[in-house]
Amino acid sequence: MIYSQEVLYHFTNPCNVYSMEDADAVGIIGDPDCGDALKMFIKVKDNRIEEISYLVYGCCAAIATSSMTTELAKGKTLEEAFSITEEDIASALGGLPAHKMHCSNLGVSALREAITIYRMTQEQKISLKDTINL
Repeated sequence: MIYSQEVLYHFTNPCNVYSMEDADAVGIIGDPDCGDALKMFIKVKDNRIEEISYLVYGCCAAIATSSMTTELAKGKTLEEAFSITEEDIASALGGLPAHKMHCSNLGVSALREAITIYRMTQEQKISLKDTINL
């Protein structure tokens, strides 16, 4: 199995790996077929991902794709981050072996879940505030 230099870099020097205690939302995803698991944390300010981190259990490709997902999403608006695809991640890593492409799904799925949860919590806060004024 041959990995690109970028995959190997993100595997040996992963970015943004830590548990974020004050996250605004957390997305958790797993792949029961291969055993990989990912927890992604986001902090949002002015509709932008101000801070993003993750914890991952998985292979070289799972670690590299999680790292790259955070690098691509950091500083983006929620809409821009939500539109990141598996292909974007694989391309930014210089490609992935075909049988490892499923690893890029973890990052995208966890990121989208975190954004969805964040949006739901914001809607609930607005709804609660609106009901107080009734």
